[in-house]
Amino acid sequence: MLAIVIPYYKLTFFEQTLQSLASQTDQRFKVYIGDDASPESPIELLEEYQRKFDFVYHRFEENLGGISLTQQWERCIALSNKEKWIMILGDDDVLGENVVEAFYHDIEGITRVSNIIRFASMKIDGDGMSISKIYSHPRSEKSIDFIFRDSRSSLSEYVFNKKQILNIGFKDFPLAWFSDVLAVLEFSDFKEVITINEAVVYIRITDLSISGNQNNLKLKAKATFYFYNYLLTKKSGQFVKNQKIELLLKISKCYIYNKKELNYFFKISKIYLINFLFTDYFGFIKSIFFNVFRRK
Repeated sequence: MLAIVIPYYKLTFFEQTLQSLASQTDQRFKVYIGDDASPESPIELLEEYQRKFDFVYHRFEENLGGISLTQQWERCIALSNKEKWIMILGDDDVLGENVVEAFYHDIEGITRVSNIIRFASMKIDGDGMSISKIYSHPRSEKSIDFIFRDSRSSLSEYVFNKKQILNIGFKDFPLAWFSDVLAVLEFSDFKEVITINEAVVYIRITDLSISGNQNNLKLKAKATFYFYNYLLTKKSGQFVKNQKIELLLKISKCYIYNKKELNYFFKISKIYLINFLFTDYFGFIKSIFFNVFRRK
């Protein structure tokens, strides 16, 4: 059975989310809505959907998402029952009408090879209009390979084996930025992710969403550093040399464009040196000086 967990806070686009659930061609799912002490009550709206699909609504009296979004996800997941599979759906995202049907169509083959299922995705704006192509993926792909190619990722487009969520948990990065990407790596045991390209999840990008908001760039940058630092220090053994160098180039940019974070420099330097990447480290130092003189 599939549980669709919605960490709720914003009412603005919530009706479109609910309507997409009511429109599913396969209704074999249960929805668990965890209200993060929102000032915008969804109760009146939810009453309109009482008989359209199966759901449980719970209001938490303390706002947690403002402190730790990943902890809000986890307490919402704790509302679920004995379902094996968990989708964490944003309160502004929308499922294509055949998402659940496609999930069950593929489930027998999927369970033998992966703990994660991914759907194709498309970005939409506040009016529900597409603002991107449909992002499809290889049918079967190593999660490590995914982070090294040009694509995108959002939490709503994945279905996770609940056992993996409970055993591993989400890493608590600021704004949960990259927490979902790391979850894909860790919940898959750095192995295969299976994609269902025949169904699409629509990801809403507006100034109300974390992805679309431009006032949180500093926190996003901090989370980006934490993510790459975690991979390079805690999961280094999962990557070959060329992948480590690429990750180091990404984390190096976190310092090059924010030199006030001097501790970043020392942590990055340590990673280069303990991996004996002396030539690449010289390139890192050179890029710092180049960036300084270019700004002058």
